[in-house]
Amino acid sequence: MSSSAQFLNPSEAAKRLGVSAKALRIYEQRGLIAPPRTDAGWRAYGPNEMARAAEIAALRELGLSLGQLARVLGGDAQGLEPALAAHQAILEGRLRSITAAVEKVRRLRADLACGQAPGPGELAQLLKPASELRVAFDLPWPWGGELFELCDIRALNYIIGPLGSGKTRLAKRIAEALPCAAFLGLERLADGGAATRAQLETDPAVKPRVDQALAWLVEDGATVSDALVALLAGLESESPAILVIDMLEQGLDKATQEALIAHLRRRGPDGQPLFFLTRSNAILDLEAVGVDEAIILCPANHSPPTRVEPYQGAPGYEAVATCLASPEVRARTEGIIAWRPQVA
Repeated sequence: MSSSAQFLNPSEAAKRLGVSAKALRIYEQRGLIAPPRTDAGWRAYGPNEMARAAEIAALRELGLSLGQLARVLGGDAQGLEPALAAHQAILEGRLRSITAAVEKVRRLRADLACGQAPGPGELAQLLKPASELRVAFDLPWPWGGELFELCDIRALNYIIGPLGSGKTRLAKRIAEALPCAAFLGLERLADGGAATRAQLETDPAVKPRVDQALAWLVEDGATVSDALVALLAGLESESPAILVIDMLEQGLDKATQEALIAHLRRRGPDGQPLFFLTRSNAILDLEAVGVDEAIILCPANHSPPTRVEPYQGAPGYEAVATCLASPEVRARTEGIIAWRPQVA
């Protein structure tokens, strides 16, 4: 191996590429990249490996599954077409939003030229994203009715807490308070997915989207199951616009959970926000949380829920970390609930 100064360890390589170290491991497991090892057995990323990993990361940003990505890197350029078409649609949507903002500025300038000052709140609205959402409500039991407010709602919002912390009640209250939102509970798993199959038969517009999402997930290592199809049917439905999902990982194995969270991240910051409960570290990988994601912790002592930043030393970080477990452990504790006294 040449000078060690040219080589980076996985953590350094991931930071420079803007991905997680876990993502690099997955690329290696799928044979997309093969970093050499030092004499001590550590992975080392040199210029060639970094260039390859950067290309992989760019293709993932475009929305390619790992299977599609492998074919493109193998010379099948046609595999890029659907991803580029989807990316073009996203850019065109942003362009429409920017064009509308430019028109607002032009109108304000024209008003100023005529001696008319902006009305109350017009300048503030100009600087806000058109889709900005906020929600405020009094917290339900087991809290004491304190006011809870969420501003700067992100694309992906993880709701987490220990058993009995009230996270499910919080999630349902968020679904009630947000406009055009609904709670997708564990009843989606009832009757072995019979309700979902009936939904897909009566709403044929959803089935092609579910099939497309399934194909992407399978290429990323997911296993098709009734639980996955039921979840996708809810996610791909056009109504409601915002979903709050109870235990996103329920009924899904580790590979499927990892493929699913990668799929949800593909939606980017322009998609409708998603809220979901989780206690799986395959869904909530604290090393991989991006800027368009937020963690909402319901503390064990029933203090008001709070947003937690995903880095060690941040208030609440250790509490979040202790709530998470591997999919294997979560499977062993599936169905365990906290005892709740009856509310009068």
